[in-house]
Amino acid sequence: MHPEGQTVKQRTAVNTRRRVGRRDAEEAIRTLLRWAGEDPSREGLRDTPKRVVSAYADWFSGYSVDPGAYLRRTFEEVEGYDEMVVLRDIAFESFCEHHMAPIIGRAHIGYLPTDRVVGISKLARVVDGFARRFQVQEKLTAQIAACINEVLKPRGVGVVIDAVHQCMTTRGVHKRGVSMVTSSMLGTFRKDGSTRAEFLRFIDIERKGAS
Repeated sequence: MHPEGQTVKQRTAVNTRRRVGRRDAEEAIRTLLRWAGEDPSREGLRDTPKRVVSAYADWFSGYSVDPGAYLRRTFEEVEGYDEMVVLRDIAFESFCEHHMAPIIGRAHIGYLPTDRVVGISKLARVVDGFARRFQVQEKLTAQIAACINEVLKPRGVGVVIDAVHQCMTTRGVHKRGVSMVTSSMLGTFRKDGSTRAEFLRFIDIERKGAS
């Protein structure tokens, strides 16, 4: 892992984006509009390329951040607390790397600290750091868990993601009301069934799945 938390592929992607100027990106949007049968010069679409490129800068801002950096400031004054820490229902938006369609969902994170904990907002930032990239849900789940495990070095980490993929709901099979659930369990969460069950009970995934 690079000191800034990015792999060679991720750094290459960032460098490639920097070589593509905003004007080039806006022209690419105009090309897509023409391909769809529209006239990019008409009043309603004249500023669309600028808006889309600005939106992309927000949606894919995760390529320019190191999610692990959010976890490096920790707190040790916790009176010996060593039980499970759970942050649930972390809303996120991402984009499918296969169809560039939105993935909308919630992430649930749990970990068993050793001698330090992290501010809970930082866990949400880790989710956003990885989500604001082109993703597949399985990879997103694994990346969040691995990052927390590598930086905090807890006794165990559990991550569950429940998300709706618009590449499935708005195209192709057009199946609405369907969500995908993925999980990554590391350390004690993988080895100890009771720890895993406690985490799943805390996030209430069974009831949510049935509702």
